Amino acid sequence: QVQLVESGGGLVQAGASLRLSCVASRLTFSAYTVAWFRQAPGKEREFVTAIMWSDDKTYYTDSVNGRFTISRDNARKTAYLQMNSLRLEDTAVYYCAARFHYNHPRDDDYTYWGQGTQVTVSS
Repeated sequence: QVQLVESGGGLVQAGASLRLSCVASRLTFSAYTVAWFRQAPGKEREFVTAIMWSDDKTYYTDSVNGRFTISRDNARKTAYLQMNSLRLEDTAVYYCAARFHYNHPRDDDYTYWGQGTQVTVSS
């Protein structure tokens, strides 16, 4: 019973933009910290960004800071990841994650996970 569903991935050229969406169901979405992780082939899952449940404060890993933006629309129970200036090294499966009243956004022990959406950046 999947509660988070990602969409918006695809194949783009370096320098292009993509916007990912994460739609939740059966959750009081506003009470959950939401994060995006990614996993490239042969590599471990990596934290990308998160947005807090309490005050919408955002966190970013250094490699995407200034290029990616996380946001949320609680009325639609949706989180977004706007990705600009995409690079080859951004190629990965991107996962949405959520946890109720979570205060350690960079950690990976989230309660709910989506199935992932593929982002491929080519030259």
